[in-house]
Amino acid sequence: MLKGRSRLEAAIEKADRFRRDVEDAQVLIEFAAEDESSLNELKTAIAKLEGEVEETETEMLLSGPNDARDAIVTINAGAGGTDAQDWAEMLLRMYLRWAERRGFKVEIVDEQPGKEAGIKGATFTVAGQYAYGLLLAEAGVHRLVRLSPFNAGQSRETSFASVFVYPDIEEDVDIEIQEKDLRIDTYRSSGAGGQHVNVTDSAVRITHLPTGIVATCQNQRSQHQNREVAMRILKSRIYELEMEKRRAETAQLEESKRDITFGSQIRNYVLHPYRLAKDVRTKYEITDVDAVLDGRIDEFIKEYLVMKSRVE
Repeated sequence: MLKGRSRLEAAIEKADRFRRDVEDAQVLIEFAAEDESSLNELKTAIAKLEGEVEETETEMLLSGPNDARDAIVTINAGAGGTDAQDWAEMLLRMYLRWAERRGFKVEIVDEQPGKEAGIKGATFTVAGQYAYGLLLAEAGVHRLVRLSPFNAGQSRETSFASVFVYPDIEEDVDIEIQEKDLRIDTYRSSGAGGQHVNVTDSAVRITHLPTGIVATCQNQRSQHQNREVAMRILKSRIYELEMEKRRAETAQLEESKRDITFGSQIRNYVLHPYRLAKDVRTKYEITDVDAVLDGRIDEFIKEYLVMKSRVE
């Protein structure tokens, strides 16, 4: 309820800000012909407006029941050994940079480091306006092609990593989980976290026996806090599983569901022999792969949402 009210207040505030910015730009237009400083100020104001309009256009494409919620994201390294684990860490950095630019709050709740480099997997939460709806466009398999930095011959290697996105379920969604259906294991944390790490069995792994869904958390200060976060993640994954079952039963949404998983990967990132990031679903492509890997993925997200809206 409170988050819904906050979203409405934010929308009203944004509309008021647009109106003020447009009025300010109109005044600057009158002075720009004779005053160079006003002309420069006008260019800055227009660039700012363009960015805000682009962001708002993307948000208007989000109409799902959970799109406005916060998100829980899991990244898993796939085929490719050390290269794949390094690729999984590159993806993690990409999403952290993207969230930072949007002003979203991120918390890494679980991270399993690779044996030589990178990560085997990681789970993190993203709190922000439409975080789930935006990041859902990233769910699927991501493929990297590059010269490997992990072998002497620097051969060309192909690596895969998968991204799973779940809505962060709040108290207003009733998910009933029986205690008898849970297996709860504790173990010592393996990631960063100061003196508390590797001292006590504070990390928590919860397995939901009927579905086999597993949720882990090791980055909180206590076992109780880790268990609380792991339960929240577990509820979100069970909720998403139920939603997937309903979507599978609905022919109207079956095609959009297939778009997310069809063809092994949803996006290719090629660093050799040429440089290109291309979305398999929308065919949208960018040659500046470094910018994409630095978190500039909004264009890919918008193109996917536009395509999805046409299908629906």
